[in-house]
Amino acid sequence: MTSGFSSGKGGVVVAEFEAAEVSLLRSLVSMMLGIVEPGRTSDDPLERALGIGGGEAPTDPVLARLFPSAYEDEKDSAEFRRYTEATLRDGKRADAQTVFDTARSGRAELTPEQAQAWLRSLNDVRLTLGTKLDVTEEVHDEIAVMSEDDPRYPAYLTYDWLTYLQDSLVRALW
Repeated sequence: MTSGFSSGKGGVVVAEFEAAEVSLLRSLVSMMLGIVEPGRTSDDPLERALGIGGGEAPTDPVLARLFPSAYEDEKDSAEFRRYTEATLRDGKRADAQTVFDTARSGRAELTPEQAQAWLRSLNDVRLTLGTKLDVTEEVHDEIAVMSEDDPRYPAYLTYDWLTYLQDSLVRALW
């Protein structure tokens, strides 16, 4: 694979991917768009207009990882979530949409803002996949001994690739 990011002129970040990688990235961020769709809103018309949600903690482990509780106290956390989750979801959707829109061919030149959106979206995709796979700190050791016939192998390899991409992007932004 020849994928990754590099620094370009004038603060531009250059993204280079093979066609299959573009397809995989677009599929993964498309999945993210579905996962972070707008959450439950309040029944109150004013609260709905202001984007204030219900405040309940997600029961889905992926959503709990993407939208963790801000406080140990459930009541404080619910209140914080009421006022912030809708905006957080909007931001995650906007980031995923940026990746989807700019990952159309093997090469893309990203503005600094687009590169930051890519960084946040890659992190969200990794968190999602890592949660679904129950990834631990020993993930690289697990991949090293995992048989290519293991049905989890492609997903673990994808997780590893996303980690590489995220590292590559951080280095290009540095």
